[in-house]
Amino acid sequence: MSTTLITDVRIFDGEQVIPRASVLVRDGLIEAVTTGPLTGGEVIDGTGHTLLPGLIDAHTHAFPGSLAQALRFGVTTELDMFSVPHLFAGVRREARDRDDVADVRSASVGANAPGGHPGQFMGEIFGELPAVRGADDAKAFVADRVADGADYLKILIEDGAGMSASLPTLEPRTVNALVAAARDAGLSIIAHVTTRAAADIALDAGVDGLAHLFFEPCPDPEVFARKAAGHGVFVTATLALIEAVTAQSGLELADDDRIGRRLAPATRAALGRGLPVGPPPSVRVLDNVLQVIQALHQTGVPLLAGTDANDGPHGAFPVVHGASIHRELVLLVRAGLTPPQALAAATSVPAHHFGLTDRGCIAPGLRADLLLVAGDPTTDITDTRSIAAIWRRGVRLGSV
Repeated sequence: MSTTLITDVRIFDGEQVIPRASVLVRDGLIEAVTTGPLTGGEVIDGTGHTLLPGLIDAHTHAFPGSLAQALRFGVTTELDMFSVPHLFAGVRREARDRDDVADVRSASVGANAPGGHPGQFMGEIFGELPAVRGADDAKAFVADRVADGADYLKILIEDGAGMSASLPTLEPRTVNALVAAARDAGLSIIAHVTTRAAADIALDAGVDGLAHLFFEPCPDPEVFARKAAGHGVFVTATLALIEAVTAQSGLELADDDRIGRRLAPATRAALGRGLPVGPPPSVRVLDNVLQVIQALHQTGVPLLAGTDANDGPHGAFPVVHGASIHRELVLLVRAGLTPPQALAAATSVPAHHFGLTDRGCIAPGLRADLLLVAGDPTTDITDTRSIAAIWRRGVRLGSV
């Protein structure tokens, strides 16, 4: 049996701050959280530190090797939003069998029209991807994703306008059919949207969440926020990606030695570049999205921290596994969330909306997926970067 006792530590338990307490971990689970005395196992003095639930990145694209990098930055779970089944099988096995990599859930292949996004990028490397030709294909497509082991369904409603392109995309009738088929299969549904029109299609179809937000100006963010709230959706805005789209991203992150020194040179160099494909939209895109996020937050729409971290297939990508979640948190605070609210967006909130009932909070009986940092990220969000220790299923990562 393995036992760890973290004493006299500030705790953000996923929802609230406990100024000083101790946490006992035994055999991969949190056994006790208390202000009273505890004994047993390896003792770690948490004075001057904050203990957080392991971070959950609610939008990534996991490839072989990416989960190890994610865990090194305190991301203990990734939610993959589009994967290639023959590659992802190995990624899933890695997450199941090893504690030195992050855990993962996946949508498998996202639903899209033939030739649509992201097939225009991925097809040249992975070959023709499964697609949905119309509403009559919806049930078979969803059944195939269930057979892949998908944990939820991703629907891409993308006509390319946000990328200065013109792409085939799903018709509203087909989106409706996909949502109905996913409901019948017991899957939740996340819609990729980058325009207001696409978001309206997704909301009207009854999806559970939106991935990304508008690459175009939104003249009525409060109106949209009320509609989103009325439909009961969550939003994963991927602010780190949108910042990268405008070639503004990553320089601050790479220059922070708490992050930069932990990255391979090529990965560090990628931060701050624009996307490797397509022309960059206006730098006003990020400001537009921050305004929408602020309206969504004020209206009570749940916000999830997700980065769109990717390993390719076009080489170095400017949003990276593990590290970029720490930039996402900064941008959420910039959009109006308090530091504890931003931390919840990367812990308890995604755990709740993706049915991860065994993690996302620090409480007895839950998995000991934990992140110990120096300082107080509930007041200075960048203190999440001051990583002192990481545990996955109670196993401490050997080197941080």
